[in-house]
Amino acid sequence: MKVVVIGGGAAGLMAAYSASLCGDEVTILEKNEKVGKKIFITGKGRCNVTNASDADVFFNNLNRNPKFMYSAFYSFDNNAVMDFFESGGCPLKVERGNRVFPVSDHSSDIIKVLSDKVKENGVKVVLNTSVKSIETKDGAVTKVKVKGKDYLADKAILATGGASYPLTGSTGDGYEMAKALGHSVIEPKASLIPFVTDDAWIPDLMGLSLKNVELKLISGKKTLFSELGEMLFTHFGISGPLVLSASAYYQNACDKNQSVECVIDLKPALDYDTLDLRIRRDFEQAKNKIFKNSLDELLPQRLIPVIVEKSGIDPMKKVNEISKEERLKLGYVMKNLDISITGVRPINEAIITRGGINVKEIDASSMESKLVRGLFFAGEIIDVDAMTGGYNLQVAWSTGFLAGLN
Repeated sequence: MKVVVIGGGAAGLMAAYSASLCGDEVTILEKNEKVGKKIFITGKGRCNVTNASDADVFFNNLNRNPKFMYSAFYSFDNNAVMDFFESGGCPLKVERGNRVFPVSDHSSDIIKVLSDKVKENGVKVVLNTSVKSIETKDGAVTKVKVKGKDYLADKAILATGGASYPLTGSTGDGYEMAKALGHSVIEPKASLIPFVTDDAWIPDLMGLSLKNVELKLISGKKTLFSELGEMLFTHFGISGPLVLSASAYYQNACDKNQSVECVIDLKPALDYDTLDLRIRRDFEQAKNKIFKNSLDELLPQRLIPVIVEKSGIDPMKKVNEISKEERLKLGYVMKNLDISITGVRPINEAIITRGGINVKEIDASSMESKLVRGLFFAGEIIDVDAMTGGYNLQVAWSTGFLAGLN
Protein backbone atom coordinates (compact mmCIF):
# COMPACT_ATOMS: atom_id res chain seq x y z
CA MET A 1 0.00 0.00 0.00
CA LYS A 2 1.28 3.47 -0.90
CA VAL A 3 1.10 6.06 1.87
CA VAL A 4 2.01 9.70 1.24
CA VAL A 5 2.63 11.89 4.30
CA ILE A 6 2.34 15.61 3.57
CA GLY A 7 4.61 17.46 5.99
CA GLY A 8 7.82 16.39 7.68
CA GLY A 9 7.29 17.93 11.10
CA ALA A 10 6.67 16.17 14.41
CA ALA A 11 3.29 14.65 13.47
CA GLY A 12 4.34 13.82 9.91
CA LEU A 13 7.57 12.07 10.90
CA MET A 14 5.78 10.05 13.58
CA ALA A 15 2.98 9.17 11.16
CA ALA A 16 5.50 8.01 8.56
CA TYR A 17 7.28 5.88 11.17
CA SER A 18 4.12 4.13 12.38
CA ALA A 19 2.84 3.61 8.82
CA SER A 20 6.17 2.00 7.95
CA LEU A 21 5.70 -0.46 10.85
CA CYS A 22 2.69 -1.80 8.93
CA GLY A 23 4.88 -2.62 5.94
CA ASP A 24 3.46 0.17 3.79
CA GLU A 25 5.44 2.01 1.13
CA VAL A 26 5.74 5.44 2.75
CA THR A 27 6.81 8.76 1.24
CA ILE A 28 7.15 12.06 3.11
CA LEU A 29 6.72 15.22 1.03
CA GLU A 30 8.31 18.19 2.83
CA LYS A 31 8.32 21.75 1.44
CA ASN A 32 11.44 22.79 3.39
CA GLU A 33 15.06 21.89 2.73
CA LYS A 34 15.04 19.63 5.82
CA VAL A 35 12.55 17.90 8.10
CA GLY A 36 11.69 19.00 11.63
CA LYS A 37 12.18 22.75 11.29
CA LYS A 38 9.58 23.62 13.92
CA ILE A 39 10.83 20.87 16.27
CA PHE A 40 14.22 22.55 16.07
CA ILE A 41 12.97 25.80 17.64
CA THR A 42 10.59 24.35 20.25
CA GLY A 43 11.46 24.84 23.90
CA LYS A 44 13.91 27.60 22.90
CA GLY A 45 15.88 25.05 20.92
CA ARG A 46 15.84 22.44 23.68
CA CYS A 47 12.61 20.68 22.58
CA ASN A 48 10.08 20.03 25.33
CA VAL A 49 9.33 16.53 24.02
CA THR A 50 6.34 15.72 26.22
CA ASN A 51 5.14 15.97 29.81
CA ALA A 52 5.67 13.16 32.33
CA SER A 53 2.45 13.83 34.27
CA ASP A 54 -0.49 11.42 34.50
CA ALA A 55 -3.07 11.13 31.73
CA ASP A 56 -5.65 13.25 33.57
CA VAL A 57 -3.14 16.12 33.75
CA PHE A 58 -2.59 15.82 29.98
CA PHE A 59 -6.33 16.04 29.25
CA ASN A 60 -6.76 18.94 31.70
CA ASN A 61 -4.09 20.85 29.76
CA LEU A 62 -5.90 20.50 26.44
CA ASN A 63 -7.73 23.74 25.64
CA ARG A 64 -9.99 22.38 22.93
CA ASN A 65 -11.60 19.01 22.18
CA PRO A 66 -9.89 16.88 24.85
CA LYS A 67 -12.33 13.98 24.37
CA PHE A 68 -11.31 13.75 20.72
CA MET A 69 -7.79 12.89 21.90
CA TYR A 70 -8.63 9.83 24.05
CA SER A 71 -7.92 7.15 21.43
CA ALA A 72 -4.83 8.88 20.10
CA PHE A 73 -3.29 9.46 23.52
CA TYR A 74 -3.88 5.94 24.77
CA SER A 75 -2.53 4.44 21.53
CA PHE A 76 0.78 6.29 22.03
CA ASP A 77 0.97 8.03 25.39
CA ASN A 78 3.73 10.07 27.01
CA ASN A 79 5.47 6.98 28.38
CA ALA A 80 5.52 5.45 24.90
CA VAL A 81 6.95 8.71 23.53
CA MET A 82 9.74 8.70 26.11
CA ASP A 83 10.54 5.04 25.39
CA PHE A 84 10.59 5.79 21.66
CA PHE A 85 13.23 8.51 21.92
CA GLU A 86 15.35 6.82 24.58
CA SER A 87 15.42 3.56 22.63
CA GLY A 88 16.52 5.63 19.64
CA GLY A 89 19.59 6.81 21.52
CA CYS A 90 18.36 10.11 22.98
CA PRO A 91 18.32 10.03 26.82
CA LEU A 92 15.70 12.29 28.39
CA LYS A 93 15.33 14.22 31.65
CA VAL A 94 12.35 15.56 33.59
CA GLU A 95 12.39 19.18 34.77
CA ARG A 96 10.07 21.55 36.64
CA GLY A 97 6.39 20.95 35.90
CA ASN A 98 7.22 17.43 34.62
CA ARG A 99 8.50 18.89 31.36
CA VAL A 100 10.61 16.36 29.46
CA PHE A 101 13.74 17.43 27.53
CA PRO A 102 16.72 15.68 25.91
CA VAL A 103 19.59 15.39 28.40
CA SER A 104 21.72 17.15 25.80
CA ASP A 105 19.32 20.15 25.67
CA HIS A 106 19.55 19.92 21.86
CA SER A 107 16.34 19.62 19.83
CA SER A 108 18.47 18.33 16.95
CA ASP A 109 18.86 15.05 18.88
CA ILE A 110 15.07 14.53 18.78
CA ILE A 111 15.02 15.20 15.04
CA LYS A 112 17.91 12.76 14.56
CA VAL A 113 16.01 9.93 16.28
CA LEU A 114 12.96 10.52 14.08
CA SER A 115 15.08 10.78 10.92
CA ASP A 116 17.00 7.62 11.79
CA LYS A 117 13.82 5.66 12.55
CA VAL A 118 12.08 6.53 9.28
CA LYS A 119 15.25 5.91 7.31
CA GLU A 120 15.76 2.48 8.92
CA ASN A 121 12.20 1.56 7.95
CA GLY A 122 12.63 2.52 4.32
CA VAL A 123 10.58 5.72 4.32
CA LYS A 124 11.38 7.92 1.33
CA VAL A 125 11.84 11.60 2.24
CA VAL A 126 11.39 14.12 -0.60
CA LEU A 127 12.49 17.66 0.34
CA ASN A 128 11.85 21.08 -1.24
CA THR A 129 8.50 19.81 -2.50
CA SER A 130 5.25 21.74 -2.09
CA VAL A 131 2.03 19.79 -2.50
CA LYS A 132 -0.58 21.39 -4.77
CA SER A 133 -3.56 19.14 -4.05
CA ILE A 134 -4.85 15.74 -3.00
CA GLU A 135 -6.79 13.99 -5.76
CA THR A 136 -9.71 11.63 -5.18
CA LYS A 137 -11.93 9.29 -7.15
CA ASP A 138 -15.26 7.90 -5.98
CA GLY A 139 -14.71 9.51 -2.57
CA ALA A 140 -11.29 7.99 -1.96
CA VAL A 141 -7.71 9.29 -2.17
CA THR A 142 -5.88 8.32 -5.37
CA LYS A 143 -2.88 10.63 -5.72
CA VAL A 144 -1.02 13.64 -4.33
CA LYS A 145 -0.06 16.31 -6.86
CA VAL A 146 3.12 18.37 -6.71
CA LYS A 147 4.52 20.65 -9.40
CA GLY A 148 5.35 18.53 -12.42
CA LYS A 149 4.65 15.18 -10.75
CA ASP A 150 1.95 12.98 -9.24
CA TYR A 151 2.47 10.58 -6.35
CA LEU A 152 0.06 7.65 -6.43
CA ALA A 153 -1.46 7.17 -2.99
CA ASP A 154 -3.83 4.68 -1.42
CA LYS A 155 -3.69 6.78 1.72
CA ALA A 156 -2.61 10.38 2.40
CA ILE A 157 -1.80 11.84 5.81
CA LEU A 158 -2.15 15.61 6.03
CA ALA A 159 0.34 16.85 8.65
CA THR A 160 1.20 20.32 7.40
CA GLY A 161 0.94 22.08 10.77
CA GLY A 162 -1.10 25.16 11.58
CA ALA A 163 -0.52 28.81 10.75
CA SER A 164 1.98 29.76 13.45
CA TYR A 165 5.70 30.28 12.73
CA PRO A 166 5.25 30.34 8.92
CA LEU A 167 9.03 30.43 8.39
CA THR A 168 9.06 26.77 9.53
CA GLY A 169 6.64 25.87 6.72
CA SER A 170 3.37 26.14 8.65
CA THR A 171 1.66 28.51 6.24
CA GLY A 172 -1.87 27.12 6.44
CA ASP A 173 -1.85 25.46 3.01
CA GLY A 174 -3.07 22.20 4.56
CA TYR A 175 -6.33 23.93 5.45
CA GLU A 176 -6.88 24.80 1.79
CA MET A 177 -6.22 21.20 0.67
CA ALA A 178 -8.73 19.95 3.23
CA LYS A 179 -11.33 22.56 2.25
CA ALA A 180 -10.99 21.54 -1.39
CA LEU A 181 -12.02 18.03 -0.31
CA GLY A 182 -15.09 19.28 1.55
CA HIS A 183 -13.72 19.70 5.07
CA SER A 184 -14.60 22.68 7.23
CA VAL A 185 -11.94 24.60 9.12
CA ILE A 186 -12.47 26.29 12.48
CA GLU A 187 -10.88 29.73 12.02
CA PRO A 188 -7.17 29.49 12.87
CA LYS A 189 -6.15 31.90 15.64
CA ALA A 190 -3.05 32.49 17.72
CA SER A 191 -2.60 30.57 20.96
CA LEU A 192 0.27 30.71 23.44
CA ILE A 193 1.02 34.24 22.32
CA PRO A 194 2.15 37.51 23.99
CA PHE A 195 -0.39 40.17 25.03
CA VAL A 196 -0.64 43.64 23.50
CA THR A 197 -1.52 46.68 25.63
CA ASP A 198 -1.88 50.41 25.06
CA ASP A 199 -0.89 51.31 28.64
CA ALA A 200 1.56 54.18 28.20
CA TRP A 201 3.89 53.03 31.01
CA ILE A 202 4.58 49.57 29.58
CA PRO A 203 7.21 50.45 26.90
CA ASP A 204 9.36 52.16 29.58
CA LEU A 205 9.74 48.76 31.24
CA MET A 206 10.81 46.93 28.06
CA GLY A 207 13.19 44.09 28.91
CA LEU A 208 12.27 43.96 32.62
CA SER A 209 11.64 40.40 33.76
CA LEU A 210 9.60 39.61 36.87
CA LYS A 211 9.94 36.28 38.66
CA ASN A 212 7.66 34.70 41.26
CA VAL A 213 4.70 36.93 40.47
CA GLU A 214 1.06 35.89 40.04
CA LEU A 215 -0.90 36.72 36.90
CA LYS A 216 -4.69 36.63 37.00
CA LEU A 217 -7.24 37.01 34.24
CA ILE A 218 -10.60 38.10 35.62
CA SER A 219 -13.95 38.39 33.85
CA GLY A 220 -16.60 39.99 36.03
CA LYS A 221 -16.37 38.18 39.36
CA LYS A 222 -14.86 35.03 37.84
CA THR A 223 -11.14 34.26 37.80
CA LEU A 224 -10.38 32.64 34.43
CA PHE A 225 -6.67 32.07 35.05
CA SER A 226 -4.34 32.35 38.03
CA GLU A 227 -0.76 31.13 38.08
CA LEU A 228 2.62 31.91 39.62
CA GLY A 229 5.68 32.29 37.44
CA GLU A 230 7.74 34.58 35.27
CA MET A 231 6.77 37.37 32.88
CA LEU A 232 8.51 39.94 30.71
CA PHE A 233 7.68 43.51 29.68
CA THR A 234 8.12 44.29 25.97
CA HIS A 235 7.72 47.33 23.73
CA PHE A 236 4.20 46.18 22.78
CA GLY A 237 2.95 44.61 26.02
CA ILE A 238 3.84 41.57 28.10
CA SER A 239 5.25 38.14 27.33
CA GLY A 240 6.98 35.25 29.10
CA PRO A 241 5.78 31.82 30.31
CA LEU A 242 2.93 33.16 32.48
CA VAL A 243 1.53 35.28 29.67
CA LEU A 244 1.75 32.53 27.05
CA SER A 245 -0.23 30.19 29.31
CA ALA A 246 -2.78 32.89 30.13
CA SER A 247 -3.31 33.71 26.44
CA ALA A 248 -5.20 30.46 25.83
CA TYR A 249 -7.77 31.48 28.47
CA TYR A 250 -7.91 35.00 27.09
CA GLN A 251 -8.74 33.64 23.64
CA ASN A 252 -11.47 31.43 25.14
CA ALA A 253 -12.99 34.52 26.75
CA CYS A 254 -12.76 36.50 23.52
CA ASP A 255 -14.61 33.70 21.70
CA LYS A 256 -17.45 34.23 24.20
CA ASN A 257 -17.24 38.06 23.93
CA GLN A 258 -16.28 38.30 27.61
CA SER A 259 -14.36 41.33 28.85
CA VAL A 260 -11.08 40.37 30.52
CA GLU A 261 -9.02 42.18 33.14
CA CYS A 262 -5.33 41.31 33.67
CA VAL A 263 -3.95 41.76 37.20
CA ILE A 264 -0.39 41.14 38.45
CA ASP A 265 0.32 40.37 42.11
CA LEU A 266 3.93 41.49 42.62
CA LYS A 267 4.03 39.98 46.14
CA PRO A 268 1.99 36.75 45.98
CA ALA A 269 3.86 35.19 48.93
CA LEU A 270 2.59 37.94 51.27
CA ASP A 271 -1.03 38.56 52.25
CA TYR A 272 -2.17 42.18 52.70
CA ASP A 273 -1.39 42.32 56.41
CA THR A 274 2.06 40.77 56.05
CA LEU A 275 2.88 43.07 53.14
CA ASP A 276 1.79 46.07 55.20
CA LEU A 277 4.11 45.00 58.04
CA ARG A 278 6.94 44.74 55.51
CA ILE A 279 6.17 48.22 54.10
CA ARG A 280 6.04 49.69 57.62
CA ARG A 281 9.41 48.12 58.43
CA ASP A 282 10.97 49.56 55.27
CA PHE A 283 9.39 52.95 55.93
CA GLU A 284 10.77 52.95 59.46
CA GLN A 285 14.28 52.47 58.08
CA ALA A 286 13.75 55.19 55.46
CA LYS A 287 11.57 57.63 57.45
CA ASN A 288 13.61 60.69 56.46
CA LYS A 289 13.62 59.80 52.73
CA ILE A 290 11.11 61.05 50.19
CA PHE A 291 8.56 58.43 49.11
CA LYS A 292 9.88 57.77 45.60
CA ASN A 293 13.31 56.87 47.05
CA SER A 294 11.98 54.49 49.72
CA LEU A 295 10.96 51.41 47.74
CA ASP A 296 14.34 50.03 46.60
CA GLU A 297 14.08 46.96 48.87
CA LEU A 298 10.53 46.15 47.75
CA LEU A 299 10.51 46.60 43.97
CA PRO A 300 12.74 46.51 40.89
CA GLN A 301 14.13 50.02 40.30
CA ARG A 302 12.38 50.52 36.94
CA LEU A 303 9.00 49.51 38.34
CA ILE A 304 9.07 52.02 41.23
CA PRO A 305 7.85 55.10 39.25
CA VAL A 306 4.83 53.09 37.99
CA ILE A 307 3.83 51.94 41.47
CA VAL A 308 4.43 55.40 42.94
CA GLU A 309 2.13 56.97 40.35
CA LYS A 310 -0.58 54.32 40.73
CA SER A 311 -0.51 54.66 44.53
CA GLY A 312 -1.55 58.30 44.25
CA ILE A 313 0.98 59.30 46.93
CA ASP A 314 3.01 62.45 46.30
CA PRO A 315 6.43 61.12 45.20
CA MET A 316 8.18 64.00 47.06
CA LYS A 317 6.34 63.38 50.33
CA LYS A 318 8.49 62.40 53.32
CA VAL A 319 7.97 58.78 54.28
CA ASN A 320 7.19 59.67 57.91
CA GLU A 321 4.29 61.82 56.67
CA ILE A 322 2.54 59.02 54.75
CA SER A 323 -0.83 58.12 56.28
CA LYS A 324 -2.06 54.61 57.06
CA GLU A 325 -4.65 54.89 54.27
CA GLU A 326 -1.95 55.82 51.77
CA ARG A 327 0.25 52.96 52.95
CA LEU A 328 -2.58 50.46 52.60
CA LYS A 329 -3.32 51.78 49.10
CA LEU A 330 0.36 51.21 48.22
CA GLY A 331 0.11 47.57 49.35
CA TYR A 332 -3.09 47.13 47.33
CA VAL A 333 -1.43 48.47 44.17
CA MET A 334 1.51 46.07 44.60
CA LYS A 335 -0.88 43.15 44.77
CA ASN A 336 -3.19 44.45 42.02
CA LEU A 337 -1.11 45.93 39.22
CA ASP A 338 -3.66 46.15 36.41
CA ILE A 339 -2.70 45.94 32.75
CA SER A 340 -5.19 46.76 29.99
CA ILE A 341 -5.01 43.96 27.41
CA THR A 342 -6.13 45.11 23.96
CA GLY A 343 -5.32 41.90 22.08
CA VAL A 344 -2.55 39.48 21.17
CA ARG A 345 0.36 39.49 18.75
CA PRO A 346 -0.13 38.22 15.15
CA ILE A 347 -0.62 34.51 14.55
CA ASN A 348 2.78 34.21 12.86
CA GLU A 349 4.33 34.84 16.30
CA ALA A 350 2.21 32.23 18.08
CA ILE A 351 3.72 29.06 19.49
CA ILE A 352 0.66 27.07 18.47
CA THR A 353 -2.45 27.49 16.30
CA ARG A 354 -5.89 27.38 17.84
CA GLY A 355 -8.52 26.12 15.41
CA GLY A 356 -8.10 23.92 12.34
CA ILE A 357 -9.84 20.92 10.80
CA ASN A 358 -13.20 20.38 12.51
CA VAL A 359 -12.85 17.29 14.73
CA LYS A 360 -16.47 16.32 14.01
CA GLU A 361 -15.29 15.39 10.51
CA ILE A 362 -12.46 13.13 11.74
CA ASP A 363 -12.82 9.61 13.15
CA ALA A 364 -11.14 9.95 16.57
CA SER A 365 -10.32 6.22 16.69
CA SER A 366 -8.22 6.31 13.49
CA MET A 367 -7.64 9.99 12.52
CA GLU A 368 -9.30 9.20 9.16
CA SER A 369 -11.55 11.71 7.45
CA LYS A 370 -15.25 10.94 7.67
CA LEU A 371 -15.69 12.59 4.28
CA VAL A 372 -12.87 11.12 2.17
CA ARG A 373 -11.68 7.51 2.41
CA GLY A 374 -7.94 7.19 2.80
CA LEU A 375 -7.42 10.76 3.99
CA PHE A 376 -5.95 11.13 7.49
CA PHE A 377 -5.00 14.08 9.68
CA ALA A 378 -2.25 14.50 12.27
CA GLY A 379 -0.85 17.26 14.46
CA GLU A 380 -1.50 20.97 14.64
CA ILE A 381 -3.72 21.05 11.54
CA ILE A 382 -6.48 19.50 13.70
CA ASP A 383 -8.59 21.74 15.98
CA VAL A 384 -6.81 20.64 19.17
CA ASP A 385 -4.41 22.81 21.13
CA ALA A 386 -2.87 22.65 24.59
CA MET A 387 -1.00 24.61 27.22
CA THR A 388 2.78 24.94 27.30
CA GLY A 389 4.73 22.14 28.95
CA GLY A 390 5.16 19.50 26.24
CA TYR A 391 1.45 18.85 25.73
CA ASN A 392 1.26 20.18 22.16
CA LEU A 393 4.09 17.95 20.99
CA GLN A 394 2.37 15.01 22.70
CA VAL A 395 -0.71 15.80 20.59
CA ALA A 396 1.51 15.66 17.50
CA TRP A 397 3.16 12.35 18.46
CA SER A 398 -0.14 10.68 19.45
CA THR A 399 -2.22 11.78 16.45
CA GLY A 400 0.69 11.09 14.08
CA PHE A 401 1.22 7.59 15.46
CA LEU A 402 -2.50 6.71 15.31
CA ALA A 403 -2.91 8.11 11.78
CA GLY A 404 0.10 6.15 10.49
CA LEU A 405 -1.04 2.96 12.22
CA ASN A 406 -4.37 3.10 10.41
